[in-house]
Amino acid sequence: MKRDLYETLGVGKTADEKELKGAFRKLAMKYHPDKNPGDAEAEKNFKDISHAYETLKDPQKRAAYDRYGHAAFENGGMGGGGGFGGAGAGGFSDIFEDIFGEMMGGGRQRRSSGGRERGADLRYNMEISLEEAYSGKTAQIRVPTSITCDVCSGSGAKPGTKPQTCGTCQGSGRVRAAQGFFSIERTCPTCHGRGQTITDPCGKCHGQGRVTEERSLSVNIPAGIEDGTRIRLSGEGEAGLRGGPAGDLYIFLSVKPHEFYQRDGADLYCSVPISMTTAALGGKFDVATLDGTKSRVSVPEGTQAGKQFRLKGKGMPVLRSSQVGDLYIQIQIETPQKLTKRQRELLREFEELSSKDNNPESAGFFSRMKDFFDIE
Repeated sequence: MKRDLYETLGVGKTADEKELKGAFRKLAMKYHPDKNPGDAEAEKNFKDISHAYETLKDPQKRAAYDRYGHAAFENGGMGGGGGFGGAGAGGFSDIFEDIFGEMMGGGRQRRSSGGRERGADLRYNMEISLEEAYSGKTAQIRVPTSITCDVCSGSGAKPGTKPQTCGTCQGSGRVRAAQGFFSIERTCPTCHGRGQTITDPCGKCHGQGRVTEERSLSVNIPAGIEDGTRIRLSGEGEAGLRGGPAGDLYIFLSVKPHEFYQRDGADLYCSVPISMTTAALGGKFDVATLDGTKSRVSVPEGTQAGKQFRLKGKGMPVLRSSQVGDLYIQIQIETPQKLTKRQRELLREFEELSSKDNNPESAGFFSRMKDFFDIE
């Protein structure tokens, strides 16, 4: 059985980015192969903690692991629908750059040529009703985010000027430094890995190439969406620095609890109380369904508590399918309360006239108990 990633790093599931980095840094210094030459166990531990940190530091991979566990990364990940792989070639060096490079003046950023950096991914939490999950909807949301500066077109430099090649790293964005056992190529502390510096920054964005603004977006929520579903809007995240590509926006959906219905996949369940007399003599009642109609339920004579009635096709639609679940009505029999004198008399009279045939379950139960314990 694969070890839990949080347990591997020795942190709780609520650990933030700072706690993850601290835990990894401490363990990496302990188990690094350069400090434990020839120790196969230390090498394995180092690989395990590196994999755990590489997964949990990424919000997208962490969300998948929290929901699906190790299965999120197996067989293509989540049924082949966009799974997440482990650290690729150079993954461990990237992790070390992220941790130990930061200790020496600069962490690794997602950068492209010309000093451009990819924008951060954003998360937006949205709560919808069960009715909205049933029918689907188009929601308008307002998201405060960074957008490309319209004055400098994202370059960060004042119009009419250009960024200059960094004199410290000669445009590579990286410099080498020795730290104890390690010799690490780290991010250039002067240009922060961009390879360029701006001597005359744009007056609107102050050299960032982006400004903060609230945007209005339209989000399509398909019918049958389930609680915990994530919707990805590509390129709708934070704008990149210096004209870099934008990140993505992730909409995390939660469905509010319903007053009458409980959901299990595509099926709905509703507990309906009926009177003792209706259960004994039979009757009918109507229930409202999520499609806006009413369905009549016929209660046969002698219905017992817990009896379920299935209303086919009255449940939730299946996401991206023509199938529809069912609605299950579960009967609860209400015992009469606050009886009048006459009602008590009638019930006592009914009790006197009753036989084992009227209450076969209770009569049979006590009879079996008597025989089991050999009670006279």
